[in-house]
Amino acid sequence: MRFHFDERKSGRLRANPKRGIGFEEAQEVFSHPYYLDQRSDCPEQYRAIGWAGEQLYAVIFEMREDEEGEYYHLVTLWKATKQEQELYEEHS
Repeated sequence: MRFHFDERKSGRLRANPKRGIGFEEAQEVFSHPYYLDQRSDCPEQYRAIGWAGEQLYAVIFEMREDEEGEYYHLVTLWKATKQEQELYEEHS
């Protein structure tokens, strides 16, 4: 599984106390069981809710392709809301 993201945005997310991590750390969400749903159609984006470290996060991403194949483009993230925590608990 390959990931791409904006490194400057990752730094801003990490510095924001409401986010607490950057995209580098958020990739951990995809290495454990996670809840997945479609966030929007245009552009087609998905939300993954899962664990990174000791915190449950929601990560918005898009599936993209290049000459090497498919990869996950990470768009944004935040600490999971109560509703997202419930979704994760119900479906995991």
